[in-house]
Amino acid sequence: MALTAMQVAAKQKAITDCPHLSEESKTEMADASAPPMKLVKIGSGDGAVEIGQETVLFRHEEKFHKPPALAARIAASLSDQEAAERVDAVNKAVFTRVGEELSVRMAAVDLEGLSAEAAASRAKALAEKSRVPLALMGTDSAVVGSAAAAIQAMKPLLYKAEGDHAEAMIAAAAEHKCPLALGAESLEALADLAVRAKDKGVDELILAFDGTKVGETVRGLTVARRAALKKGFRALGYPAMVDVSSEDPMRETVLASTFVAKYAGIIILNGLDGAELLPVMTTIQNIYTDPQVPNTVEAKAYEIGDVGEDSPVLFTTNFSLTYFCVEAEVERSKIPSYICVVDTEGLGVLNAFAGDKISAEQVVKTIDAYGVADKVRHRKLIIPGLLPSFRAEIEDTSVWEDVLIGPENAPGIPAFLHEKWQPAS
Repeated sequence: MALTAMQVAAKQKAITDCPHLSEESKTEMADASAPPMKLVKIGSGDGAVEIGQETVLFRHEEKFHKPPALAARIAASLSDQEAAERVDAVNKAVFTRVGEELSVRMAAVDLEGLSAEAAASRAKALAEKSRVPLALMGTDSAVVGSAAAAIQAMKPLLYKAEGDHAEAMIAAAAEHKCPLALGAESLEALADLAVRAKDKGVDELILAFDGTKVGETVRGLTVARRAALKKGFRALGYPAMVDVSSEDPMRETVLASTFVAKYAGIIILNGLDGAELLPVMTTIQNIYTDPQVPNTVEAKAYEIGDVGEDSPVLFTTNFSLTYFCVEAEVERSKIPSYICVVDTEGLGVLNAFAGDKISAEQVVKTIDAYGVADKVRHRKLIIPGLLPSFRAEIEDTSVWEDVLIGPENAPGIPAFLHEKWQPAS
C-alpha cells in the first residue's frame, strides 16, 4: 500500500489503482489524482506497447519512463504476399546492443484505397503473422472500422481521427474499444477534439503530429507536454506520435531521432534496414535510461567461447558499454577468453582511474576472488592499454608474472590477440 501511495503522489499511478479505497472514493478522487499524462496500451499480451504516463519535461529531472515504439509502415499498394513479407521483415527487425534487445515494436498498416472487406482480410492476415501490435491507417472510417472489427481482440490503434471524418473515427474507436490517434491543424483544435472523443467514451487517445513540419511539430509537442505536466491541462494529457515516413532513409533517421527526444511515443517510418534503425534505437536506448543509475554489468569472470587452460585472461570495468564493446571484440577474434569484470561503480576505464575507482590492488584481489588462475596453466594477464601504470604492481604482488598491455580501444583487441597472444609452452 505504501508503494502505491507514493506512486499516486508522484503522479505515476491513478488513485483508482489503490485496492484499499471504496468505489465511491475512487470516483470522487479519480480526476484530481490521475497522472497528468494518460497511459495508453496498444495490442495485447506480451507484445503490447505502452506509452505515456511521463512525469517530467527533461530527462535529468528524473527519467523518461516509456520508450517510444518504432512502427514500420506497410503500404496499401502492396499485394497480400508482399504485405506478408513486410510483416515477416518487421518480425525479424530485432537487434542486440550492450546486452539489451532492441526491435521494431509496431506495424502501421495503411488501408487507404482498400474496400472494407479487403481491409478486414488484410488486417486479420497480418495480425496472425505479426509479433507486434498493429496501427490501422486510413481516412475512411468504415474501412478502418471494418479492419478493427476483424482484430478487435488484438486492440489495434486507429489512425487517425481528423477533419471531416473525425467524428466517424471516434465512433469506430468507441464501438471497437480501440485506442485512437487524433490529428488537427492546431493544439487548440486538438484539445477540443480530445475532449469530444473522451466524452464519447474513447479515453485511450494519442496526439498525432505531422512529421514533415519539423520546427512546428517540435514546438507543438513541447507545448503539449508542458501544458499537461506543468499546467495540468487534461485535454492535452496524452502521449504523442509522429509520422516521419520518407523515401530518404537518412531523413527518416534524423527526424525519428529528433522526435525520440522531443517527445514522440510512436514514430511511423518506412525503413527496416539496420543501418537506418540502429541509430534511432540507440538514441532511444540512451535517452530512456535512468540518468541517476549507472549502466552496469555483474562483476564476475565471463567465459567467452569454449575456454580452456590456454585461454587469454583480460580484465575490464563493469560499465556496460565498456564491457559489451570488449566482449564483442573478443568474440570477433574467435579466440576463447576469460574477461574479468572489476566493480568500478559503473565507470569506464579512464573515468574509473581518474576517479580513484580502480587500482592495481583492487584488480589483483578481484581476479583472485574469481579463481581464474586455477583454470589456466599460464600466468599472463592482459590489461587495458589505458592503465599501463598497473603493470609493475600487478607483476610484483600477484601470481600474474607476465602482464601484457593491451590496446587502448576495444576494436584493437582481435589484432592484439592474434599477434601478441602466445599461451604457455
